[in-house]
Amino acid sequence: MKRALLLPLLGLLAACGPDVVPSKPVPAPQNQQAPATTSAAATVPPAPQPEKNGTCPYLATAFVAQANGQLVPSVKLSTDEPHPACFFYANATEIQLTVRVYVGDEKVAKLIVNEAAPDGSQPANSPTGWTGGYVNNNSGVVYAVAKSDAAVVVSSNQKQSIKARRIAEEAIKGLKL
Repeated sequence: MKRALLLPLLGLLAACGPDVVPSKPVPAPQNQQAPATTSAAATVPPAPQPEKNGTCPYLATAFVAQANGQLVPSVKLSTDEPHPACFFYANATEIQLTVRVYVGDEKVAKLIVNEAAPDGSQPANSPTGWTGGYVNNNSGVVYAVAKSDAAVVVSSNQKQSIKARRIAEEAIKGLKL
């Protein structure tokens, strides 16, 4: 059907003769903007890794030992800035507790919490104003909460969520978030 419509049009153009100049395309005005698009999809940064020995700047080792119920012979930190993740060890090789902190984009903070405590996990809302979830798994418990552009995720080798919750609350207090 398109050919049937184009053939008479081509014939009309051919009849006009050689002095017909094809029209030039009209450029778009310079002040027009491209249609609004959503920003690039938010992505979760890679999980932090223990890189160096140190002292957690926002959570006392003695508090972790008491709250998690295990001695802490060593602590390692990630190289994340401005808030490194803190890894509290049960022995030379076994991590008993990890605290991951993220401050930046609100969407990423929520993605981190949703990744740590996915749909189906128990709701978490402590401290006040923070929301997320907690989930027990074979290796312990994860307590993850976000507020605005910040996320805190506590992973413990203990099964009791109250231990991870208390540590998350103390970390948030120490971070002044």
